[in-house]
Amino acid sequence: MCVRCNTLTSRPVVVSEVHAGSGPGFNVYACAECAPHFPVLPDALDLLESGWRKRTEGGR
Repeated sequence: MCVRCNTLTSRPVVVSEVHAGSGPGFNVYACAECAPHFPVLPDALDLLESGWRKRTEGGR
């Protein structure tokens, strides 16, 4: 089901990932028509790289 328009779709698009500290997280889906209204998900490897860069530059 699309998180934006609540219609059922046979072509869901992942628009968000919800992480949980106490168990498994879940994905949030939208239909192909509503998906462009959501920001692009960051790549996990890009997030790791920026974190390592901050650490080596003295930031925390």
